[in-house]
Amino acid sequence: MVPRLVDLGTLLVVEDDVSIAELLQLYLSREGYEVLAAADGARGVELARVERPRLMILDLMLPGMSGLEVLKVVRSFSDLPIIVLTARDSDQDKILGLELGADDYMTKPFNPGELVARVRAVLRRSSPSEEPAALSLGGIELSPEERVVRVDQRQVDLTPKEFELLHYLLLNRGIALPRERLLEEVWGYSFYTDARTVDVHIGQLRKKLGRWSVAIQTVWGLGYKADPAADPDAPPGVA
Repeated sequence: MVPRLVDLGTLLVVEDDVSIAELLQLYLSREGYEVLAAADGARGVELARVERPRLMILDLMLPGMSGLEVLKVVRSFSDLPIIVLTARDSDQDKILGLELGADDYMTKPFNPGELVARVRAVLRRSSPSEEPAALSLGGIELSPEERVVRVDQRQVDLTPKEFELLHYLLLNRGIALPRERLLEEVWGYSFYTDARTVDVHIGQLRKKLGRWSVAIQTVWGLGYKADPAADPDAPPGVA
């Protein structure tokens, strides 16, 4: 029998397939996590609200309240990291889940070891850093200590992954960052997923930055960069 490691906190699995839920509980508990399980969306929302888990693993195909509905409700009161599971290899499902605030996704069937690696990576990236210095670029201000972003002095709400992505871009302003590097540094891996994850989060981030979306530039064929010279008031075509 594999000895249990030190308790790393509570995770919530919302999955109606008993065999999958039990498999996840087995693998995650071996890593040292306490695992709560819910077989339907309503129960998942209740546990997320009451138990305040460190992370949620959420199946999109649930009876009654769908996984996407659960995601939307949970995001209304919590910014806990969420990994969504889908039985369909549908880009639309994945994109919609990410747009609603999911931090990552996996397609069934999946390797339990890969899921554990993703859980560790998401938790590591969402943990508060000890970096008090505020970062700014034009009208964008980011405080790692407060985990707050302001645009033109007005606070904007970002998901945990959007915050980490903007943070990393600002730390490396002026540098063209490949999508693979962003996956590695912000998500914690680059070999289990595709670049669309980065593209979707960049799209959502730009929407929330409003007129300062011009600060996040696309570097065609490579990735993205935060442009220190960005000017939202410049005429079209003027750098």
